[in-house]
Amino acid sequence: MPPLLFLPLVLVFFAAADASLTACRNATCGAMAVVYPFWLFNSNSPASALDCGYPGLGLRCVNNTLILPFRTHKYRVLAIEYSTHTISITDADMEYSSTNSSCPHLHANLTIDDRSWLQLASSVSNITFLYNCKSNVSWASAWKLSGCAAGSGNSSYVLLDGGVTGEAYGYECETVVMAPVLDAHKKTMAGVFGRLPPENRSFGEVLSAGFQLTYSAHSDKCSKCERTKGWCGYRHNETSTTMDFTCFCEEGSTKSHCGAKGLKRKLYAIAVASSILLLCLLLFASLFTLKKYRSRKISNDAPRIESFLQRNGTIHPKRYTYTQVKKMTKSFAEKLGQGGFGAVYKGSLSDGRQVAVKMLKDPKSDGDDFINEVASISRTSHVNVVTLLGFCLQGSKRALIYEYMTNGSLERYACKKNNSRGGISLTWEKLFDIAVGIARGLEYLHRGCNTRIVHFDIKPHNILLDQKFCPKISDFGMAKLCINKESIISIAGARGTIGYIAPEVYSKQFGAISSRSDVYSYGMMVLEMVGARERNVDANSESSSHYFPQWIYEHLDEYCISTSEMNGETTELVRKMIVVALWCIQVVPTNRPTMTRVIEMLEGSTSGLELPPKVLLSW
Repeated sequence: MPPLLFLPLVLVFFAAADASLTACRNATCGAMAVVYPFWLFNSNSPASALDCGYPGLGLRCVNNTLILPFRTHKYRVLAIEYSTHTISITDADMEYSSTNSSCPHLHANLTIDDRSWLQLASSVSNITFLYNCKSNVSWASAWKLSGCAAGSGNSSYVLLDGGVTGEAYGYECETVVMAPVLDAHKKTMAGVFGRLPPENRSFGEVLSAGFQLTYSAHSDKCSKCERTKGWCGYRHNETSTTMDFTCFCEEGSTKSHCGAKGLKRKLYAIAVASSILLLCLLLFASLFTLKKYRSRKISNDAPRIESFLQRNGTIHPKRYTYTQVKKMTKSFAEKLGQGGFGAVYKGSLSDGRQVAVKMLKDPKSDGDDFINEVASISRTSHVNVVTLLGFCLQGSKRALIYEYMTNGSLERYACKKNNSRGGISLTWEKLFDIAVGIARGLEYLHRGCNTRIVHFDIKPHNILLDQKFCPKISDFGMAKLCINKESIISIAGARGTIGYIAPEVYSKQFGAISSRSDVYSYGMMVLEMVGARERNVDANSESSSHYFPQWIYEHLDEYCISTSEMNGETTELVRKMIVVALWCIQVVPTNRPTMTRVIEMLEGSTSGLELPPKVLLSW
């Protein structure tokens, strides 16, 4: 992403810091605005509710109607006059209908203590309702309510003077409720003593008209804040648990009004944004430089590889363009596998032969993986070595084209994890033939070629099986070419796969690196083949907690007898595979047999085949 594209993100980041507070002054319910000191419980603002207003002054918006949950009761908001600091409300739960207008049924008293943010306005006084009284009320200021009695002989009343409620309980009324009304309504009712309110207005209508409450919430500070284009709020003090008035400004919040502090915050925001932008520029420059370096590296590697191909023009196979590779794989439609080197795809040549196309990942530092593969495998021709049919070298696109192996890799049949998932289990005879075939292929690489080849990555994954399960050694990306038959090999760093790497490859204290390193990998692979084939070995048995070569050394006879076929010929095959493998994994390279000797032991009798020294297995 270009660095300039980060600038809008930075600006959005700083704008988001104030967006939640801006939402406080944009809260509405229906056509009514809700601002400081009130706030909405159900506001979509991500800000904390108390950032917008005072505790106890939270409103709810229900069906576009504002509701004030005050004390234990709910009141419907009729209007909010922010200029006079008044709010008009009415009882939201009052039972009142036009068919029973003379008997509004109230449920709760409105009591307000001096500590509340809300107080009754001076224009409001109380009237008292007495419901279902057993004794008649004879006060001059009491009206009898019709339609409210619940039992025979009982009556309900309304008293204009709220101060007599204590005496009202002596009349054994079921419910006594004090309700606030505007004084104008009370005086109107008092002037028409002896009958219902004038102008055909019922008590229910008078109560529905509501009453007023006043509030006082830092009005002087809020006025100063608003004059400086801020908006008022209320939030937790940073150093205590108290709540303080807060003036929110475009550039941040203060405790009084907007002004000089805003400039300082703007400069700070600009400095932070500039720093982030600079970091983005540096990151972009680094990525651009790296990409350019890699492109130059690829272009510098290409002449060296081309020079190699020209020097060995009589050896290397056919060269294909990247367009031809895409065509033979149908744009890489069928993927056969994935490895550290890259992906392998199925394809077809123009003559109909099926092939496996290995697309190499981004080339390594000097293109050695590609050269190793082409140089080494092009010098081979053996039934147990895979055939390289072609390659592609076009810019950064590098591909190797092999003959297609129908049965995939030995890993499918020689690994416990695959067998445990229901993989195909080969017979002991077939596993033995595969082990012999791999040995012959390695012997050819070590001694049969004009230039000796050490593979350095022998493992089940790199052994491919054709339609008749004939094994073929593949993947020569780590191979090393040696002119002298028994020369010691020098390599830079360890190469191979953990679990199959010979000890001397990663530590010189074990000995010199040579073709015996492949012998060690071969031995570990054969032991894995044996362990995966014999499923009678309990995963919870003693063998599961020990180094398997050590365990099988100590239980060789028992293990061979436990083979499922239970016949002498099979037992001999299994014993030969195990004993040969144990010789191959000796720690000291010179104690390991050559691949020629390995073949002799596999094809000979087990009568003269002795176990190697046990002590060498404990490293």
